Amino acid sequence: MTIPATEITVMASASLLALFILTAAILHGWLGWLALKERELDRLGAPHGILLEIEGGAPVHGSIAGAARIEIADLKERIRKLEAIASGVEL
Repeated sequence: MTIPATEITVMASASLLALFILTAAILHGWLGWLALKERELDRLGAPHGILLEIEGGAPVHGSIAGAARIEIADLKERIRKLEAIASGVEL
């Protein structure tokens, strides 16, 4: 018993159509999930897409508060070095 070529063609076409529909449904779900996560980030007020530059050109990804703490620590270190130079202490 052999299967006619038209039946094979119909089964292959139906399989490809089912695969396409499944892929489209998964893609739609993925995009919905991404939109949900983006709304959650917006609701929480989390900054996204922030790229701050700290001295030396090193990019820092993250919150503004974290970058500010790094910058303050760097300034404190500079002040400490300048005070040591002013008092004549070798570092």
